[in-house]
Amino acid sequence: MKIYNPKLMTDSMASILTSNIRELKFFRESDSKQLYQRNQSQTKIPIIHFFVKKWGNVWRYLIMLFICLLGHATTTTAAVPASPQLSYQSEGVNVSISWNDVSEATGYRLYYAPKPYNGPDSIVSQVMPAGTTSASYTLWENAAFYIAVKAFNDQGESNYSNIEDFTLTSTVSDSDFEATDWTEASHSNDVVPNFDEVFDDTQVKRLDFVVTEARWQSMLDDMTATYGEFGQRTAGNGLIDTDDDPIFVPAEVFYNGKQWYRVGIRFKGNSSLQSSWQQGILKLSFKLDFDEYEDDYPQIKNQRFYGFKKFSLKNNYNDKSFMREKVASEVFKNAGLAVSHTAFYTLYIDHGNGPEYFGLYTLVEEVDDTLIDTQFSSDDGNLYKPEDSGATFAEGSFSEEDFEKKTNEDDADWSDILTLFDVLHDDTATTDSETWRTNLEAIFDVDSFLKYLAINGIIQNWDTYGLMPHNYYLYNNPETSTLTWIPWDNNEALQNGNRGGSLALDFSNLESNSWPLIEKLYSDESYKASYEDYLSEVIGYAFETDQIQATYASYSALIEPYATTEMPGYSFLDGPSDFYSAVDALNEHAESRAEAVSSYFDGTLVSIANGTDATQSPVVDGINGTQPPPTDSVVGTQPSPTDSVGGTQPPPIGGVGGQPPQ
Repeated sequence: MKIYNPKLMTDSMASILTSNIRELKFFRESDSKQLYQRNQSQTKIPIIHFFVKKWGNVWRYLIMLFICLLGHATTTTAAVPASPQLSYQSEGVNVSISWNDVSEATGYRLYYAPKPYNGPDSIVSQVMPAGTTSASYTLWENAAFYIAVKAFNDQGESNYSNIEDFTLTSTVSDSDFEATDWTEASHSNDVVPNFDEVFDDTQVKRLDFVVTEARWQSMLDDMTATYGEFGQRTAGNGLIDTDDDPIFVPAEVFYNGKQWYRVGIRFKGNSSLQSSWQQGILKLSFKLDFDEYEDDYPQIKNQRFYGFKKFSLKNNYNDKSFMREKVASEVFKNAGLAVSHTAFYTLYIDHGNGPEYFGLYTLVEEVDDTLIDTQFSSDDGNLYKPEDSGATFAEGSFSEEDFEKKTNEDDADWSDILTLFDVLHDDTATTDSETWRTNLEAIFDVDSFLKYLAINGIIQNWDTYGLMPHNYYLYNNPETSTLTWIPWDNNEALQNGNRGGSLALDFSNLESNSWPLIEKLYSDESYKASYEDYLSEVIGYAFETDQIQATYASYSALIEPYATTEMPGYSFLDGPSDFYSAVDALNEHAESRAEAVSSYFDGTLVSIANGTDATQSPVVDGINGTQPPPTDSVVGTQPSPTDSVGGTQPPPIGGVGGQPPQ
């Protein structure tokens, strides 16, 4: 007997069945009894033969229909997942939606429609992968929606969950407070940024975040919605491409006994953020904005942290020495380039269970905050953060989206970037090099870029221009009207790196026609000579071997107590030995880079690398050029006790509750 699939029933079959249904009126009681008796002792096949013999095609199609319906009922209905139960929480303009995980479900559809309801066409759905049981959104004042969720699998879709509705308001419940710790020097925007206070190279300072449990959970829910469940990798272990930043929430920030109020905090990063999350490591990088919520809390209008509006607090991802971001930035600074200030900080977060030690971080000055205001004549110029294909400057690759404006955002003018593209790819590069150089230097600070290339080649940062189209800024210096290169995100520096390793000093491994700012400038004999001069200068001073190894020794002694007491789940170390091995690797790397420069010049830089022909300079920090004073921190010692709110050291709390041991 054939088994009929209900999906294969055609319209013509249904039509035949309908046209013959009238013949059912001839069905007789005797035939019914005969059918019943035979059914007691015979198989299904004789039964079907009986119907075919007595009634012909009518019964054939009826039996087919019966089998189809029976098969459909037994193969699909039971496997459709049950309806989830939905709930939500809202605070201000943020809403967090959650539902229970339903067995048999391979995914969920979150439905929402405006309130008041405008009919079926106004319903919008969003597919959530299996295992996802929450979603968080930042909407707008008076946003009003109905929400519901369905579970589904390949057999079908459940009924709607319970339907909820909400209306959001920007009115917040914690707005009634007095900023009692506010002083002009520490909180006002009417002061000069205090670099000595914030970026002190002689101490490891401490920051505390206090955030409500609900707000912390909304941050985690937002990460889950974007990157999947915490501690779980995506299928194929690939990275999820997203243009959306994690959500901000207000939190209290404590430093040295003082409180900063309703500071905007969010997780930050791209691949490092996703990788940390999927590895199950909650030591994530943060962005801080001290007046992000001034519209909700008038008490904090123009709130600053010793003159700074915002920072990046970086988790030293993939850096078991904890020093790459800081030391690389200082090498750029000591060579005379514009670059962010940095400092070491420990971070504690109280999200409802008391302060937990999140580990040793590097605080980084934001380029679009104080850097362009203090290291250039003014902050009035266009600041760009290039990303993706346009950031390579390959011919024809320009797009406005790839050159995000961080200043003058309302002015839709990319003419300076377009001019650089045009001049860079002009035929005069090969036909009239002098004219080409003149035109290029009128729009681009070539000298700073060549020095950057020399430094970047010596310290080996693979995660930037030449291999990756990101991690730099371009600022149109108002004083010269030229685009100036600003390095950014140096945690992958001071190692050979990924993607086949960093670029060779002679760029022999540079992909042809993909990175024209390097290829065209290095092909020009005049610019190549300047580049080589900077190689000699940098290896003889800013990255001189003895000096840089002394820097490593000083900083490793300073941070060792904090690095080696990070807690499992909040650290990229498998144990303290990882830290010591990483410091050894940095020292070996410094020696190898002097040898690399010497090899580039075929031995002519040996004496310079050894310091005999170069002017010697003291080990410098990245701020005032002075030698860092000795510290009390030595390898093997532990942090000294202090209170749990402010101060510079972790408290002695016995190594429980997410804290470092005494």
